[in-house]
Amino acid sequence: MDIDQQVTYLMQGTEYGDNITAKAMEGELRERLIEAQKENRPLRIYCGYDPRTTDLHIGHTVTMRKLRQFQELGHEVYFVIGTYTSLIGDPSDKDKLRPLLTPEEVESNARTYAEQAFRILDREKTRVVYNADWLSELTFADLIKLASNFTIQQFLTRENFKLRWEKNEAVHVHELFYSIMQGYDAHHLNTDVQVGGTDQLFNIMTASRKIMTYFGQKPNIGIILSILPGTDGEVKMSKSLGNHIPLTSTPEDMYGKVMSVPDHAMVKFAQLATRWTPLEIEQFTSSIENDQVHPRDAKMRLAFEIVSAFFDESDAEKAQAYFINLFQKGDLPDEIAEYSISQEQTVLDIMLAANMAESRSQARRLINQNGVKFENQVVRDASMVVGEGILQVGKRNFLRIKKN
Repeated sequence: MDIDQQVTYLMQGTEYGDNITAKAMEGELRERLIEAQKENRPLRIYCGYDPRTTDLHIGHTVTMRKLRQFQELGHEVYFVIGTYTSLIGDPSDKDKLRPLLTPEEVESNARTYAEQAFRILDREKTRVVYNADWLSELTFADLIKLASNFTIQQFLTRENFKLRWEKNEAVHVHELFYSIMQGYDAHHLNTDVQVGGTDQLFNIMTASRKIMTYFGQKPNIGIILSILPGTDGEVKMSKSLGNHIPLTSTPEDMYGKVMSVPDHAMVKFAQLATRWTPLEIEQFTSSIENDQVHPRDAKMRLAFEIVSAFFDESDAEKAQAYFINLFQKGDLPDEIAEYSISQEQTVLDIMLAANMAESRSQARRLINQNGVKFENQVVRDASMVVGEGILQVGKRNFLRIKKN
């Protein structure tokens, strides 16, 4: 790729909220790429991940895909595990205080992060580092100097803090440290580019750039990516909302969940969750907008690509065949888990006992969304009592209920 092609490739999927900022970052990226080419050096790219959970989903991998693109172009990637920042937790997308984690919880979660990331990143070209190594060495005097770069007003312009302030709800001082800590990460690593989602806009575009400038460094370029919606196609992918696609999914489950995504969200998934080039995404988008392909066929191509990216093509082929047999031909899966009952039970109780829902609220939500069927009939009442038969939750989860 020439420089212009590289810029187009690396800016794919970005979102800054205004065109002026987008153009500024595009211009800085072009200049930095030209500079690196002249100096015959790779750019230093950084993205941080807070191990507040071990349950990663494909929404978490959007930034990893961007890091992989930089690796493909020969640049140096720093995969920062936030063993110190996660003690606070990023308040960027939260309208309430995050619970504090213990160092032991953080360490336990961190063990799984890098290995899961290597399903996308090139292991040989990735430097895994832990920000506790340098943040734990800062003194109180250091923190005072860093904090002097910011005003309370700047933090209160952030939507989540602003809402809490207006509701007279607590905004804790330690939450303000998070942005400062992330900015110090960028300074310590002396990065050229920082990658993050739109929920990181303040942390990257304000905190990191301010702190690097304070230390006399050239401020890093923010590559701010759109947030991947969940399988509902509307809100951010989240385990708590039940609209996520876990990395621990089977190929069949991942394929089926992508096929459940609404048609209008297909382009967003193509931009953020595939390995496709800008030209391939443009062609995919055009074929949908011009009715050159049936939405179902376009989605099957999308699902095949996403499964191939996390597994391989043979797994994707099997998953596609499974989907066709199960849903297009109306077949039940060859193997269905069984659940024995001694007397009739409610659908809600069975879903919880058989781990078809993680909580009573999630089970009720699935039922309210017409996502539960018994003997191919939609269940509309969580208290419905059932006997022997096939219970279906979502499009892929089946249970054969038998009496003892």
